[in-house]
Amino acid sequence: MKHLMLSAALCLVASGAYAGKAFVSNERGNTITVVDTESWEVITEFSGGNRPRGITLSPDGKLLYVCASDDDTVRVFDTETYEELYTLPSGPDPELFVLDRSGSPLYIANEDDNLVTVTDTQTHTILAEVPVGVEPEGMAISPDHKWVVNTSETTNMAHFISTEDYAIKHNILVDQRPRYAEYTADGTRLFVSSEIGGTVSVIDIAEDGTPTLSQKISFEVPGVLPEWLQPVGVKATSDGSRIFVALGPANRVAVIDGASLEVTDYIMVGQRVWQMAFTPGEEFLVTTNGNSNDITIIDVAAEKAIKSVQVGQQPWGVAITPE
Repeated sequence: MKHLMLSAALCLVASGAYAGKAFVSNERGNTITVVDTESWEVITEFSGGNRPRGITLSPDGKLLYVCASDDDTVRVFDTETYEELYTLPSGPDPELFVLDRSGSPLYIANEDDNLVTVTDTQTHTILAEVPVGVEPEGMAISPDHKWVVNTSETTNMAHFISTEDYAIKHNILVDQRPRYAEYTADGTRLFVSSEIGGTVSVIDIAEDGTPTLSQKISFEVPGVLPEWLQPVGVKATSDGSRIFVALGPANRVAVIDGASLEVTDYIMVGQRVWQMAFTPGEEFLVTTNGNSNDITIIDVAAEKAIKSVQVGQQPWGVAITPE
């Protein structure tokens, strides 16, 4: 393994190119695994704090933000040296977050305190605390960055927060235990996964940002018990042609046609697939598989899993460096 990693590194240096990196948060292992997105070899692993879950990158890819849930803070790392630079205030039990395209602020779901914390990443101060439903988790930001969406697991709602005044303007009731929210790139739709409800809610977005629940997508896999079909992570391609949904203990990623909203395929991956991220050109989709302690790399064009890579203990989230 070391010889292969060294050879890959030498090839990159010789060519003057630098491979991208996938950063994987290992919830139980309390580490971050770094994977080369060209060779799909593990580069290194470093401490991520206690119970790292949500993970994202600064727009330039130089900073890695990690929700250290049991430390009640966001840890910030250098993506080249892997050194921890500082922490950001977050409120109790940060789980997921979303970053403004300018690099600040960071909108953080605090699961134990029923708040969304708005943190300035430059001044390291809290700008606002927004009361939301019980057990907030999923976070999304609209493409025009006028709206932040939080999903509350116990209240079963998607809350639409204005980034202008940090006030909730709309609430949409979805199915039981909503986990994740994902806008299409054009901002006309929002998808919200409901883990226990077993559905993905499709919410149409008007020009003024007003949301309307239009339909719910359900899943059926031969030989898989319905209660195992637990939608969690959701990712939409930039052209909106396909939506990928991680189905938890079903060990599959569902493929949804973006036009018809029909499920067209199920891709077998690792055990308890949780979160996902595209490589910059959307050639690959990387899934985290909590019970098999690995990630699966999906060829997006072929809609086929092509490789699994062992990472740390109970991988949860993944973030991939931009081009």
